[in-house]
Amino acid sequence: MRKLKVKNNEVAVYAVGGLGEIGKNMYCVQYQDEIVIIDCGIKFPEDELLGVDYIIPDYQFLIDNQKKIKALVITHGHEDHIGGIPFFLQKLNVPIWAGPFASELIKGKLKEHNLLRTTELHELQEDTVLKFRKLSVSFFRTTHSIPDTLGIAVHTPQGTVVQTGDFKFDLTPVGDLPSPDFQKMAAIGGKDSLLLMSDSTNAERPTFTKSERFVEKSIKRIFTEIQGRIIFATFASNVYRVREACEAALEQGRKIAIFGRSMENAIEAGQKLGYLNIPEESLVDAQELNNLPANKLMILCTGSQGEPMAALSRIANGTHRQISLQPDDTVVFSSNPIPGNTVSVNNLINKLDEAGVTVIHGKVNNIHTSGHGGQEDQKLMLRLIKPKFFMPCHGEYRMQMIHKKLAEQTGVPEDNCFIMKNGDVLALTRDSARIADHFSAGDVYLNDADINDNVSSQILSDRTILASEGVVTAVATINIKKHRITAGPDTISRGFIYMRESNELIHDTNKAAFHSLLNTMKQKAHPTEKDFSSNIIDDLQEFLYQKTERSPMIVPMLIFE
Repeated sequence: MRKLKVKNNEVAVYAVGGLGEIGKNMYCVQYQDEIVIIDCGIKFPEDELLGVDYIIPDYQFLIDNQKKIKALVITHGHEDHIGGIPFFLQKLNVPIWAGPFASELIKGKLKEHNLLRTTELHELQEDTVLKFRKLSVSFFRTTHSIPDTLGIAVHTPQGTVVQTGDFKFDLTPVGDLPSPDFQKMAAIGGKDSLLLMSDSTNAERPTFTKSERFVEKSIKRIFTEIQGRIIFATFASNVYRVREACEAALEQGRKIAIFGRSMENAIEAGQKLGYLNIPEESLVDAQELNNLPANKLMILCTGSQGEPMAALSRIANGTHRQISLQPDDTVVFSSNPIPGNTVSVNNLINKLDEAGVTVIHGKVNNIHTSGHGGQEDQKLMLRLIKPKFFMPCHGEYRMQMIHKKLAEQTGVPEDNCFIMKNGDVLALTRDSARIADHFSAGDVYLNDADINDNVSSQILSDRTILASEGVVTAVATINIKKHRITAGPDTISRGFIYMRESNELIHDTNKAAFHSLLNTMKQKAHPTEKDFSSNIIDDLQEFLYQKTERSPMIVPMLIFE
């Protein structure tokens, strides 16, 4: 078991994921033999991670210390905070506490992975207090773009460690839902406030983030001007935005069709908990779409981030089984691209424009506001919590640095602010803080929904080479006993050169392969199959780079007699 290099009286705070990046949030507070984990998220891969479906943290340190884990507590139900739970539970089983909406979403994930019966899942409220032998955990209400968002306070013998989760200060939430609990935050800030870990996502925006009601008015205005079908795309988990779109559609007498599994799951959870109220008679299925006038229908779907398999992308590509674009359709993007998705979103918008439909997107139309607080929200949180030490989290490095400067402006000494990396361990007492240790906390790339189906760095490297440089296969038959090449070698190119127009290069490559095999037989009296393969790879890579300044993957296909 890997033990941390901290003193017995120090509180250890570290991240397994979520520092220097957007996504993969997973933070831990440890005191002696007790660990409280906050969130368990995933990150979606960028384009260069070919064939990767999800990125999760390396859980090995927590696996090694699983006997110390007392709870996994959840701030809210977004994928970058709960998406890793099924993978985590495949490695170790720990009790989970989450708010009502996050609990419903987690249940859906556990059912999908056949983990519901074996998982201890508890629903908590904002006044819940979890008590362990040395640590306790309390919660405070925040606002974000999803219901039941909570900040978390871990109470330790040295003081209180606060993790804000994702937040903004929305003083006029839609649907008369509760606003942030300023009183509770201020109470936490008034006693033993040791460390604040705070969301850095919007640290580059020098404002307060606008209220969701600002978007509600814009959606209603835009909907009154649309005569044809409305295709409304947003994050499935943004139940507030879904609610606004549905209410605006119902006011116009439109029926609502829902597409996308995650959208269906989120709406089911929202209806169950009372965050949505869509009359049953207003919902239509795919078979009824063609029987409704265009001005009496709204299609609510996933895919606002350009995900290739989401409903909106399939509609735009013409591969959706039930929906084909019509000239008078209006597609509304009610979201901004998250980091890494800008190109995908722009490509999707271009396809929709080429199809001749109207596309409404972007800040100019006021149809989206972030769920993350800007600089003014972040400074207000700092003033309320009044931490002795500060650690910006959930953000890329430049965002963390800006957030650190904001903390200094609000009175946190520069020496008390720490820019950390995943795996760094901050050791705290009431009067001191130091980076005391580091453990491996890299990324794990997954092909599918099974943590055992992961993608190694070597596989990713091979995929990158294949995608950018192509492959050359060298085929030959060798009689090892007689030291003779009985057939070939012949080389075949895919994604490297066009063979019909490169006869000379192919001929020269065949000669280079022939000489490589001959040299292998000359160098050793009894060469092995591995000798032949490794030599032909090295020789052809060097030869082709000299000729083309490109480095395709070399795949020997050698038959030995």
